[in-house]
Amino acid sequence: MAGPLSGYRILDLTTVLMGPAATQILADMGADVVKVETADGDVIRSVMPARNSGMGAAFLNSNRGKRSIVLDLKNPDGRAAFLKLVESADALVYSLRPGTMEGLDLGYDICRAAKPDLVYCGAYGFHEDGPYAGQPAYDDVIQSASGMAAIQAFTTGEPRYMPSVMADKIVGLTVVYSLSMALLHRERTGEGQRVDVPMFETMVQFNLIEHTAGMQFVPPEGAPGYVRMQSEHRRPYKTADGYVAALPYTKRHWQRFFDVVGIPEMIDDPRVTDSALRSRKVGELYAKVTPALATWKTADILQALRDADIPCGPMNRLEDLPEDPHIKATGFLKEVEHPTEGTLLQADVPIRFSASPPSPGGPAPRLGEHSVDVLIEAGFDQASVEALIASGAIIDGR
Repeated sequence: MAGPLSGYRILDLTTVLMGPAATQILADMGADVVKVETADGDVIRSVMPARNSGMGAAFLNSNRGKRSIVLDLKNPDGRAAFLKLVESADALVYSLRPGTMEGLDLGYDICRAAKPDLVYCGAYGFHEDGPYAGQPAYDDVIQSASGMAAIQAFTTGEPRYMPSVMADKIVGLTVVYSLSMALLHRERTGEGQRVDVPMFETMVQFNLIEHTAGMQFVPPEGAPGYVRMQSEHRRPYKTADGYVAALPYTKRHWQRFFDVVGIPEMIDDPRVTDSALRSRKVGELYAKVTPALATWKTADILQALRDADIPCGPMNRLEDLPEDPHIKATGFLKEVEHPTEGTLLQADVPIRFSASPPSPGGPAPRLGEHSVDVLIEAGFDQASVEALIASGAIIDGR
């Protein structure tokens, strides 16, 4: 693999989805990601469906390209083995609470002593200098606390969680760019550092980008909330035989839209031509889209809107995605063979690099599959590895 992170080694002390999604991207980019697990394994291994125990779909889809080593970090020998691995690592990513890392005697200062230029990246619930410090946090907790669940009430009438682990995935992406920037800093200066990525603060910033609205100003110029997102008519629009997304956005989009659907009296309406008024009254414009598209066939309206250069697209169900013509043409979803799980459907890496192209790594590992290999690479001889296995400090999952 020759991706942009080829040659970097990352120790992955993360579980569930936030951290593993982040470290899988790093693996896709060419890094050697060593996943450090307990004897029970990452809990996401057991999330169904699965063909074999410990190899659930969500695990397979967020841990490809990694190597798995089982280490008991509470065992002195296991902890010593881990610190030996730190010596050859470029970065360490953990999703335990910082107090837990300190309790294991694996805090930043101890790991930095083993590798002075280490990038030590923690992704956890809340910054350590506030009253929420140390509290456990999962996606639902952060969606609720950050305002994301309340935002759903704009259109549903009540707070709801997004039916996606949005906080986990967004914070995971933040881990990727934060750690990459820290590695860039190290390349320029030779200096490692501690990087903290709190879920709560990351999602508050994410949600407020557009939703601060009138609260942006002191004193406030109005309520928070992006008006366009609050319209009950902002949704996939029903056609005669399905649904479509249609998004007239600019003045010209709206004028072309009303021409296409045969509502000429709206073309010069001030709600269309005046950008400030359009921003305030966009819900009224969306309300006219719903009946205007109801009698069109999906293929016909999509073609008409595309001919007018108006942003639009089909509404795919998840099961439609493998047959989407663009997905098929680009080969983005591929069938791959896993040595124990058989044929799997896998998304390609969406990003393209002209000089250092990444590619999906090897199959998601079995629990402890690479324990022996990783330790031998770190300088342990066979007798030392066997002693670690005998003491219960590691598990050989080959």
